[in-house]
Amino acid sequence: MMVFSMLCYKSIKARLLWLYRLLQAKRLWRANNVLQYMYFTDMLITGKLHHARRLVPCFLKQLFCVLGLVLLTGTSVAASNSLHIRSANIISYEDEFLLNADAEINFSKEMEKAILKGFTFNFIIEFQLFSPRTYWFDDEIVTTVQQVSLSYHALTRQYILVRNEQQRALATLDEAMEDLSVIQDLKVFQKKDVEKERPYKAALMMRLDHKTLPKAMQVEGMSSNEWKMSSQRFEWVPNLLK
Repeated sequence: MMVFSMLCYKSIKARLLWLYRLLQAKRLWRANNVLQYMYFTDMLITGKLHHARRLVPCFLKQLFCVLGLVLLTGTSVAASNSLHIRSANIISYEDEFLLNADAEINFSKEMEKAILKGFTFNFIIEFQLFSPRTYWFDDEIVTTVQQVSLSYHALTRQYILVRNEQQRALATLDEAMEDLSVIQDLKVFQKKDVEKERPYKAALMMRLDHKTLPKAMQVEGMSSNEWKMSSQRFEWVPNLLK
């Protein structure tokens, strides 16, 4: 029984030391708190329970508060930029093919603050049509690139979205992000560019144009993911015979 108790004591003590180093790194805990809890553990193991009972409420209260701070800190760090293409398709209209797509976009708190401070963020939409080949590189048929910019106008308190030299003013950032996430009737290629009996695949990507960011953000983006936004390469087989 004594051996088992000593093993439990060493395990608890090791966990307290690990928690102490973690919280010291986050600057959430003082060293004397951990020493008190280690002293508390010593009393429990050695049988001095009548002294330890007085420390139980304080011990649990402070421990739960600290663990709550750790969870809140982890949650705030987890919120970051994300860009994911959910769907895409091509429709024919007269002599052209038009692209329609939908994406899911989320901004971090830092990016939201930067927009309010007057920074303009440019997004690149890149569409590719190619013909797959088995024993060689795919044959690229056409590549279409569109730039969309998002900014904030402080005087009118509106978010400005510019697409194809057409400007839209939106009242909230959520509305601006929803508009940014939708690609509607984008001209990507003409019917004369494709052959009926040839197989084709389409690919769509969307990203934040890192080169147009201010120099300070470019440098920061080299060492962190704060200013990096890029979707996956979304591929599908379009039906061009409709």
